[in-house]
Amino acid sequence: MLPLGKLKLDLLEDMLKRYAIAKDSRVKVGPRLGEDAAVIDFGSKYLVSHIDPITLTTDEIGLYAVNVPANDVATRGAKPMWFNCAILLPENKATERLAENIFSQISYACKELDVAWVDGHTEVTYGLNRPIVVAHVMGEVEKSKLVTTSGAKSGDDIILTKGIAIEGTSIIAREKEIELKEKGYSEDFIKKCKNYLHNPGISVVKDCLLANEVARIHCMHDPTEGGLAMGLYEVARASNNGLVIYKDRIPILEESEILCKEYNLDPLGTVTSGSLILTAEPKESEKVLEEYRKAGIKAMIIGEIKGKNYGMKIIVEDRIHDLTYSEKDEITKIYE
Repeated sequence: MLPLGKLKLDLLEDMLKRYAIAKDSRVKVGPRLGEDAAVIDFGSKYLVSHIDPITLTTDEIGLYAVNVPANDVATRGAKPMWFNCAILLPENKATERLAENIFSQISYACKELDVAWVDGHTEVTYGLNRPIVVAHVMGEVEKSKLVTTSGAKSGDDIILTKGIAIEGTSIIAREKEIELKEKGYSEDFIKKCKNYLHNPGISVVKDCLLANEVARIHCMHDPTEGGLAMGLYEVARASNNGLVIYKDRIPILEESEILCKEYNLDPLGTVTSGSLILTAEPKESEKVLEEYRKAGIKAMIIGEIKGKNYGMKIIVEDRIHDLTYSEKDEITKIYE
């Protein structure tokens, strides 16, 4: 039986090579390991497209449904523009109020990102114990500004925005609110953690578009399931490179650190929508950091892209270790 989480990457890559063959010459980036979204030539611009299921949370699921795939589109340097989805409601638990809450959340998130909700499907589905939204976002980008995960180059700085486990912090607080209160956590603490969905927020659309506007970006990647470690592995594998990061440079907010410790989660492997990985030459990364400073977006250089033979390393207290990853997200531990 396959374990929870993403498919093992070797299995996924093998099946993509054998079955996901794009026969249309207009497909410039198709289904490849580590790439965030498809890219299709639509004449003067590229159309960028990505689909994601929202399965790890039920509270404010509509906001996740818009923001998560919008992030993947934005990592191409594209402005998210169109949204559609399939909303699957659980049998014997679906109510009109549940449906309306999801609709209102999607509407709010679309307005926040100036995205048009263009299509979809809603049903009550047999065998579910919680709602699931499968969401699809499309956008467009000037051809000269397209960014891919595979574009990372040896010598690039690795920049990370905001901090790690942002989404994970919000999920823990929402899914374990009663338990956290029983453990003695204050309502103010729990409320702040739940609000990580909005502040610092799980959207990286602004982070992506600002960086791509002021500098030549080689790679942008939205680390989600599997956390920062998985996201970095996907960058390394897609670009056929190695990398090194410094643990003491990786930003993590206080509440995230506390909740990860409470539930024995490794923050590096905890779902982290809201963080953006990007790589650029050092002279270009300086431009990005300056623009982020002006915009009030926290960001830090956490490492460097290396040659393929270097592997994936993390430096902890001046000692070099292998950087490990897992397709199974740490957040799944809270459901076990």
